[in-house]
Amino acid sequence: MFGIDNFAAFIISAVFFILTPGIDTIFVLNKSISQGRKTGFYATLGINTGILVHTLFAALGLSIIIAKSAMAFTIIKYIGAAYLIYLGIMKLRSGKSSLKADTKDQIAESAGKTYLSGTMTNILNPKVALFFLAFFPQFIRPESINSPMPFIILGSTYALLGVLWLGTLTFFSSAFSEKLTRNVSFSKWMDRFSGIVFILMGLKVALDKR
Repeated sequence: MFGIDNFAAFIISAVFFILTPGIDTIFVLNKSISQGRKTGFYATLGINTGILVHTLFAALGLSIIIAKSAMAFTIIKYIGAAYLIYLGIMKLRSGKSSLKADTKDQIAESAGKTYLSGTMTNILNPKVALFFLAFFPQFIRPESINSPMPFIILGSTYALLGVLWLGTLTFFSSAFSEKLTRNVSFSKWMDRFSGIVFILMGLKVALDKR
């Protein structure tokens, strides 16, 4: 089917990798618990939009540049780390709870920023590109390895599974925090905690080796 072998095996393997906790999971949990279910869902969509972007890169052969160039890998890695640390610092500096958005425009802006943050967090993680280059070809027939279609199908499937899992995680993780986050002092504490988490994620990305 479209140059793909063992699609069922791919789904099983993809589910295993998606269920393994990583930066994506931490990012979504952080947003869900600190800012609520809606924000968590936007974070989920952003993360998986990043997956689709990496899929496009792999389909077009652009990910090979990252795989073969140590400099390109390092530059993207440090940009991603700096972005996460920036998000953390902004959280720590925020004097107001992100749950205090009163107008529709403020809510939309917050949702848009969350979506963009999720997307950029994933795009600026070069290890995702390397993972796709190593993982996807195992399920692509040799004669179709240069065709973009198998990569697009596998990447879209991976993103869909990611939405289902992270969406489920968002639903349940945000449920128990709804009452707590109505408390202003708790909300401010969660903002500070979120800032520290983002900074730690940024440091982890910066210190990780290939």
